Amino acid sequence: MSSLLRQLSQLHATWRCKRRVDVLLCSTNGFHLRTFCSTTMSNADPIEIHKKKLFLWFSHLPQEEKQFGGYFSPETMHVDPLILERKPEERARLLGSSFQTQTTSSPSLTVEQLFDATDACTEGRGLNVLLYGAVGTGKSTVVRKLVLDWCSGTTFNHFKLLVPFTCEDLSQLSKAASLRDLVSRKYLHLKKHPLLSGEGNQAKDVLFLFNGMEKMNLDFRIGSTELCSDPNEALPPDVVVVNLLRKYLLPEANILVTTRLSAVDRIPQKYVSRYAQICGFNDPDRQRAYFTSRLLQHSKETGRNQEAHALIELLYLNLQSQTQLAAACFLPSYCWLTCANLHFLHFTDANAPIRTLTGIYTSFLRLNFGGEVLGTGMGTNVPIQEHQSSLMLYVVRTVGKLAFDGVTYKRTSFSEKDLEQWIGGKTKTDEELRQLAMFRTDVLDFFLAPCVENVKNLPEIPDEHDQRRYVFAVPAMQEYLAALYVVLGENKSALEKFTSQVSMAIGQASEDVTALFNILSKFIPLRIFAVFNLLKLFPKLYEKISSYNKGSIARTMAAELFRTEDSYNEDVLDQVEQSLLGVHGPQTKQYSEGKPFELYPIFMGGLLHYGNRVLLQQIGCSIQSTTVAQITGALRKYLVRELSKPQPPEELMDLLVLLYEFQNPRVTAEVLSSIRSIPLTNIRMTSLKCFVLSSVLSCTPASYYLEKLDLSSCLLTNDMLQILCPAFRHTRNLNLQFNSLGPESCIILRDLLLDPKSDVRSLHLCDNPLLDSGVRTLVEALPQNETLTHLSLMHTGMEDEAALELAKRLKKHTSLQELNVAYNNIGDDAALALVEACREHPSIHTVHLYLNPLSDVGKKLLYVRSLPKDHSGSNRRVKVLASVTEGTDISEDWHPILRVIRENASSWDRQHVQEQLKAFLRDLEWGRQQQPNFWKRLHFRRVEKGVRKTLQMLEKETAPQSTGYSK
Repeated sequence: MSSLLRQLSQLHATWRCKRRVDVLLCSTNGFHLRTFCSTTMSNADPIEIHKKKLFLWFSHLPQEEKQFGGYFSPETMHVDPLILERKPEERARLLGSSFQTQTTSSPSLTVEQLFDATDACTEGRGLNVLLYGAVGTGKSTVVRKLVLDWCSGTTFNHFKLLVPFTCEDLSQLSKAASLRDLVSRKYLHLKKHPLLSGEGNQAKDVLFLFNGMEKMNLDFRIGSTELCSDPNEALPPDVVVVNLLRKYLLPEANILVTTRLSAVDRIPQKYVSRYAQICGFNDPDRQRAYFTSRLLQHSKETGRNQEAHALIELLYLNLQSQTQLAAACFLPSYCWLTCANLHFLHFTDANAPIRTLTGIYTSFLRLNFGGEVLGTGMGTNVPIQEHQSSLMLYVVRTVGKLAFDGVTYKRTSFSEKDLEQWIGGKTKTDEELRQLAMFRTDVLDFFLAPCVENVKNLPEIPDEHDQRRYVFAVPAMQEYLAALYVVLGENKSALEKFTSQVSMAIGQASEDVTALFNILSKFIPLRIFAVFNLLKLFPKLYEKISSYNKGSIARTMAAELFRTEDSYNEDVLDQVEQSLLGVHGPQTKQYSEGKPFELYPIFMGGLLHYGNRVLLQQIGCSIQSTTVAQITGALRKYLVRELSKPQPPEELMDLLVLLYEFQNPRVTAEVLSSIRSIPLTNIRMTSLKCFVLSSVLSCTPASYYLEKLDLSSCLLTNDMLQILCPAFRHTRNLNLQFNSLGPESCIILRDLLLDPKSDVRSLHLCDNPLLDSGVRTLVEALPQNETLTHLSLMHTGMEDEAALELAKRLKKHTSLQELNVAYNNIGDDAALALVEACREHPSIHTVHLYLNPLSDVGKKLLYVRSLPKDHSGSNRRVKVLASVTEGTDISEDWHPILRVIRENASSWDRQHVQEQLKAFLRDLEWGRQQQPNFWKRLHFRRVEKGVRKTLQMLEKETAPQSTGYSK
């Protein structure tokens, strides 16, 4: 709603700047108005001009919609929410929970149907329709769609003129103005339009729209609001609106008013022709239509239609199972949040502006609560603005306090007693009670919903022990509000609150105390005034206490991020996705007893980002820069301390997300300076996680290099590899084995090796389907690369042609030390050429060729070729690992070869591995027969036993799970 209200205040400036104007000052009712005349539209129909300008204006999407990439328009993404007509005698139920309407059997109406003529209509009098709903049910969206449809001629065709107002704008006006002046202030082209003259019954073709009526203090008492029937008479704006609703001013006009639940009774029943409640999306089909309109619209633009369809199907299955998410998506606002999360998780584009999870939730609250206030003192003559306080700040102090208590004690559900204790439990004054009643009516259901599982298990006639439980509509919202509660400093101890007040009082009086001290010290001994010096030290004591509290916030962030019991849970981004799409298939074991709150510290870090602080400032939640500086300084220290200990991959991924959410390059670089290795083995990488990793490492200086980046078994694809390129430039030992990288990925890796900024020294590409073409592309980089020392191409589909190309390229490469081309399709001739090139190479000392289709003769020749040609040292000996034997001796690397086979046999061709093991047995038998030494023959027996044991394991067992160990 707030975005729509802000748009109204910008309309005048938007179209005024695009026209040539002539300014004519004229006096009307005691004040000056500026009349703007367009030379190009002077003869045009004012109604058509009005429609064009309204359409342009209401087509502008809120800032929050830009995070979707700008692919949407109100026409393509609108889904009609459920609108139910309420009878006047049902007003006792109007203030009930918005979730209670889910079970209704009444037919849904459109806004246009609400203005159909009824038997109760009075001849010559227009209808007053009151459309109300809780926060997040879609009131502003319905208003925007209504205006756009009228402008395009698809609805309300029987109204010649639609005049929308925002009550927030009207409440800000301090000068009296007539109805026609109010219209001309916003829509100059309608100045002096005959439909608003009040003559005859022309006003029957006019529809007034007042959005957000709760922002105005309307008083329908005759003694307080004078009667007026002249549209040219200047009156306070609230008086003009009251007379319109009374049907004393332009009685033929029709009026649509939107408001929140708590403000329904501000308009007396006798002035309301129809009540209608907007109830959001009451069934999964409406929700699915909403998700389809957004996610599929984006996928058509980006070519990811199949992925979007899969997401929608998973989401729909989760909604149909009547989960907590289905209850939350009853509100269209939470459907928006769900789409924003899925868009962030699955459609992150490296070229798009930076988006963060914290930013999504902050934008979500700004979209729903920007400009929203919690009014007090209603019914007084004081302007309503002077009685308003930030509604979001009230949410933090109440619901945020409840969320913080839940995170502290690991609770996700709350009883009615808990709600009573934490939300308004200490209210005393009438104003506080009035605020609490409005808050419970309008806002509480937006954040808290009945627990679905609890409702299912409640008996039909519950006793006093069967209490209804409540949970946050979206689990992550509990962690976000708890983090906001802490960062805003609302969890101060009693000592802090006391010292803050005393410090403020002493600080304000310090100048007076100093002046008095200087005067009296001339007549009285200075020792008497020592107490004043002590008093002036009190603010410094408060600063120390406050600084300690900020340090405790940072300590809490680090402790929550690296909790031992959460170490082996899914990483935090996977947890967010599972909360939206559900868990399909076997669930991973959770090592912590309760629900892990791993988003809590990440949100705390994200809230310190300047962009989020600006958005929070707009909804009345201010985070001081000094607070940010104190928390940041302490956080850096605690993170470095925790990173000195070994951390599992999931925890390191969470750390990267925290640093990404933090969006502070200097702090990120300082924290990463203590890290030399990032093992992310078995993390299910996505485009978003790759972008997070690259963004974080890009914050480091050009001289910073990781000794090892392990991305083995991470389900990487070619697109992800492209996103990861900036991270690879800061890596020396790059492990990409056990992924899905194809030949096209070798183009990216080739360019990486050719990049002068890159310092990759070890590249592991085992068990990737690079194929022969991919390997040939990759080795093109060798002649110009000067850093690579270890290259592993095991089980990549490499054949003779690529092996010969590799042998050719090695002649122009001088730094390689170890080459692994085991388990490929390399024959004798190509293997001999490769070994010959390695023997002539100045630095290569080891070549892995085992598990290739080599003949017995080929293996013997390889052993001979590995020996130096002469004893002058001009040709070195190269260790060739083609089997567990080297000539007539046992290879000293036989044990690592068998270990690699055992660990990875499940992902390899079992028949091929068995044939190679049998070839090993033949090699061992032949070598044993050539040995005259008893002890050497015994050693052959021992190795043979190990090979047979491995062979038996493959023959007896079903395919074991691959561990993805390094080779």
